[in-house]
Amino acid sequence: MWISHLVREPYNQPLPCFTAAFFRALAHPVRLSIVELLRDGALSVDDLQERLVIDAASVSQQLAVLRGYNIVESHRIGLAITYTVRDPDLFRLLDIARDIFAHRFAEGHTLCAAGVGCQQDGKNTGVRSRQ
Repeated sequence: MWISHLVREPYNQPLPCFTAAFFRALAHPVRLSIVELLRDGALSVDDLQERLVIDAASVSQQLAVLRGYNIVESHRIGLAITYTVRDPDLFRLLDIARDIFAHRFAEGHTLCAAGVGCQQDGKNTGVRSRQ
């Protein structure tokens, strides 16, 4: 194929597989919100629950996914357990993604226009929700 010279690694090699799994781990609004909240430092499940206004079980479930992909790590201090983002470079990635998406929204190219999106309070938010 004419673009094969652009592909350096077949899709089934370790790096592309890891990259896809990493992005799947971030592909949930609550998980992205958790990561963004941890930008300013360590937080407990209670702290995250209060800021996200969701139940502790949901926070714990999403933290388990993020921990499973080594995106966040837990720290025990006495009886308290707090969470931090393992690699602060993740915030650079999210900042770049936010810039890209902001430009696309400004141009009117939303995911919703392509038929991918969700309804929230009667408005299409551009993020598919699994409830």
